[in-house]
Amino acid sequence: RACAEAMGLPFEALDARAELEEHVCRPFAEAYRRGETPSPCVLCNPSVKLRLLCERADALGAEYIATGHYARAEGGALYMGRPENDQSYMLCRILPDQLRRLLLPLGGMAKTETRELAASLGLPAAQKPDSMELCFVPDGDYTGFIEAWCRACRCEGETGAAVARHGGIHRFTLGQRRGLGYAAGKRVYVSEIRPGSGEVVLADGDGLFSDEVAVRDMRWLVPEPEAPFDCQ
Repeated sequence: RACAEAMGLPFEALDARAELEEHVCRPFAEAYRRGETPSPCVLCNPSVKLRLLCERADALGAEYIATGHYARAEGGALYMGRPENDQSYMLCRILPDQLRRLLLPLGGMAKTETRELAASLGLPAAQKPDSMELCFVPDGDYTGFIEAWCRACRCEGETGAAVARHGGIHRFTLGQRRGLGYAAGKRVYVSEIRPGSGEVVLADGDGLFSDEVAVRDMRWLVPEPEAPFDCQ
């Protein structure tokens, strides 16, 4: 709003609370209860942000929409932005119809260049600190947010080798080490989360890495392949 005022541009705020709750907040909380680590911004972009932008653009008779993601949209395809601040992964679930209308003016820029340009235009956000928090959890306390949604489970550690009680599996993610301290005199990591029993299994790091990954609910921007293939 402040930047629009500084540049003399019309500004309109859309109320997206209901859509955010349905498509982002609830799936976010439910994923943690399943022992998963969700990426809510990836869910939000196609189902809330870009969908509402396209709907509003249609109402205005506008052909294109634009966001500030550090990625490139060219010819109906999505490409990486500059390596130091690439955000193309945030748009990995974009719909083809949304991508065809999307303009990404910052795609070829580094964030330092964006700040310099904003400062030259006198925009108040030019030196605004980077935010790593979720827009719907601005204080960073996502565990408190989840617990407000659903009662956290409390349970013992792995049968026969309990280390401690914990405040719910939503407080952990695979590979996590921070906050675990040392168990049995050694550094440990979260190696498994068992949502059925509420157990969080710790290990010394063995078995945390894999050369394969199972995926589901893919969003293809190219013709869907008919057979398995190698990719990075």
